[in-house]
Amino acid sequence: MTIPTQTLPLIKEPERLESRLAEIPPEPGVYFMRDKNDRIMYIGKSRKLRSRVRSYFRDAYNKSERIATMVKLVTEIEFIVTDTEAEALALEANLIKQHQPYFNVLLKDDKKYPYVCITWSEDYPRIFITRKRQLGKEKDKFYGPYTDSGLLREILRLCKRIFPLRQRPQPLFKDRPCLNYDLGRCPGVCQQLISSEEYRKIVQKIAMVFQGRTQELIDILTQQMQAAAEGMNFESAARIRDQIAGLKSLNANQKVSLPDDTVSRDAIALAADDKHACIQLFQIRAGQLVGRLAFLADAYADPGAILQRALEEHYQTADSVEIPTEILVQHDLPDGGILADVLTQRKGRKVTILAPMRQTKAELIEMVERNAQYELQRMQKLGDRNHQAMQDLATILDLPDLPHRIEGYDISHIQGSNAVASQVVFIDGLPAKQHYRHYKIKNPTVTAGHSDDFASLAEVIQRRFRKYSVSESATDPLPRLGNPDWPDLIMIDGGKGQLSSVVAVLQEMNVLEDLRVVSLAKQREEIFLPGESKPLTTDAEQPGVQLLRRLRDEAHRFAVSFHRQQRTDKLKRSRLDEIPGLGHHRQKQLLGHFRSVDYIRQATPTQLAEVAGIGPHLAQEIYDYFHPS
Repeated sequence: MTIPTQTLPLIKEPERLESRLAEIPPEPGVYFMRDKNDRIMYIGKSRKLRSRVRSYFRDAYNKSERIATMVKLVTEIEFIVTDTEAEALALEANLIKQHQPYFNVLLKDDKKYPYVCITWSEDYPRIFITRKRQLGKEKDKFYGPYTDSGLLREILRLCKRIFPLRQRPQPLFKDRPCLNYDLGRCPGVCQQLISSEEYRKIVQKIAMVFQGRTQELIDILTQQMQAAAEGMNFESAARIRDQIAGLKSLNANQKVSLPDDTVSRDAIALAADDKHACIQLFQIRAGQLVGRLAFLADAYADPGAILQRALEEHYQTADSVEIPTEILVQHDLPDGGILADVLTQRKGRKVTILAPMRQTKAELIEMVERNAQYELQRMQKLGDRNHQAMQDLATILDLPDLPHRIEGYDISHIQGSNAVASQVVFIDGLPAKQHYRHYKIKNPTVTAGHSDDFASLAEVIQRRFRKYSVSESATDPLPRLGNPDWPDLIMIDGGKGQLSSVVAVLQEMNVLEDLRVVSLAKQREEIFLPGESKPLTTDAEQPGVQLLRRLRDEAHRFAVSFHRQQRTDKLKRSRLDEIPGLGHHRQKQLLGHFRSVDYIRQATPTQLAEVAGIGPHLAQEIYDYFHPS
């Protein structure tokens, strides 16, 4: 049933809120929180829907900052009733995967720990390490996050040495494989010398390593080696023998070994303060520690509830073979039986969840908890340093509160050509790269040979904040205070001139009253305030100024890297721009097919016509352009 979209948050309409809460039944199910634009902000589940949803709107409810912000934006509540709690858990997982609600992130992607990604959505899957878990394509798989990035890179390097895999992200040659193919390290993916089906079988073996199934893979390869030897195929048997030896070397580095090697188990524990919970999950397979994963969560609930949610999110995208038969937890889970039933159904074998109290299993949990405590201490130490820097900055600028979100802006160009801008964000003193943005300067007066940093900064700030301005926004302006996207402080890279141009455009948009803006000049690390002719009296080495310097340097780095990318793209396409009828989209199609302008120049009209969107007539024109009579 579609419910008409409301404009005011429920918390500001007590009568409508009470009426809506009374309509929610005390049964198991899933609930949705929607904003004024009818977007789903949050999806949750509960054994008693009415009690759970009502708890969000109680003043005494212990809400995290993230949830408190969400409650202020809720304009409508919907629900789906299920027969059992297990059905609610499964439905919630599917709906979160489908809608990706903004406030449904419990395990923070804070870029500290790397993941391994396998792009199963591609015909020839790639394997790479990333610090950003993106669920853009459903078939792609992420493993992690792993605490030891050095060991992870070594494992991936060994896998590429043991198994023939694509070694380069882009082909080196257009019409032939590179030296890796001759050495047997690559099966010739660039020239499709191996079928997609055969290559995916190789990648499936690598996936077993990251699933903790190394011993299972060794057993499979051992059978294949024996079969090859019995069939007198000694060359294949020797190759498989070397692969087995390489895989065994992976297990040689393990530091933990348990006497019970028949049970596959995970052990999870946490250490928490009043704000954060550091969670560690040890994966034990065949008696050995094969993986140590780390997560970070808001400490908004009791430890058992945090562990429950962490396990739900961790196993949500896991294959059935990755689910262990035994899960050891530090604290009893509030819905442990339901989670165990769901995992049992997915795995096809009984999965047990228990909180051990004695002997070897309890010692394992103590070890996991000790590692979580060390990680929490490290985070607290880093947080104390950043907190001290934010306190010092608040004192320097006379801010009423600590600057939780700080944004930095910079311009990059070469004498006005390829002018771009960067927006970087620090949250609690740390880079939040998921919020970084870059801009291409559209001002027609900024051209090669004529630069204007003042106008460029004014344009970028106007584009950044127009959705909050009554005069600029085409629809209702977004709320400012309480919005996690609204900055507590803006820093401009430059002096009084750059700052004045930014202040002027913010005044025109009527948003300056809710913003604090400063600039940081490079030469003497001087801080300028709007309307002040002289800089503030500061020491370049004091913590608050150092925080601004780190922000300024990051904004400069991000702007320069984007500017270089734009210059490179322009060099690639400069000659293609001169061909009539060859627009930007077709240029991308050509470069995606041939990889470089040089290969396009060498192609025949027939080869050019094979590219999607390039007909015989245009192919002949491209060929004639590069081969004038």
